[in-house]
Amino acid sequence: MDTMRERYKQKNRTTMNYVFSIILGTVALSYGSVPMYKMICATTGWGGQPIRSASHGGDPNQDAAERLKPVETHPRIRITFNGSVSDVLPWKFVPQQREVRVLPGETALAFYTATNTSKEDIIGVATYSVTPGQVAPYFSKIQCFCFEEQRLNAGETVDMPVFFYIDPEFASDINMKGILTVTLNYTFFKAKYDKDGHLTPVAM
Repeated sequence: MDTMRERYKQKNRTTMNYVFSIILGTVALSYGSVPMYKMICATTGWGGQPIRSASHGGDPNQDAAERLKPVETHPRIRITFNGSVSDVLPWKFVPQQREVRVLPGETALAFYTATNTSKEDIIGVATYSVTPGQVAPYFSKIQCFCFEEQRLNAGETVDMPVFFYIDPEFASDINMKGILTVTLNYTFFKAKYDKDGHLTPVAM
């Protein structure tokens, strides 16, 4: 009987440790979601983060300005813009232009407008993605508001610039052949802080 009781206690302890580990891991993932997402995007090219690799022939030490030579022989690429906010963020967030057309290697400037429609100051954080997904390694943002905290006072409206270019190597990649429309998507989430000051976006 004592042996069975001891086995039962041991099984309970193991189960509790397992559950606690899952909870702890979930909490840690939540606190680090924005910086972790940014790190993953920068490493893999997800979400439009540019990656320089041998397969693309890029030199990570080469200055961006030296690479920016418009490929005049390539058709202009149509860049469209989308903006959205999470359900719990009382903001209006829209692109100021529907589209721009650029050559690979040519810089472009676009703007989004964000308005805090609530009666209180709110901090938001934006994430982004690029479609089609295979274009992501070639879509480079020189200036962007993504992943940075944006504080809007009650009723405030601000313009948010995005300065970007399509890497000129896009034109020589056979996998990019036929892609003439690219969409840049931004989504704003309400920022929430825990008692230790860690930031986590609130998606719902």
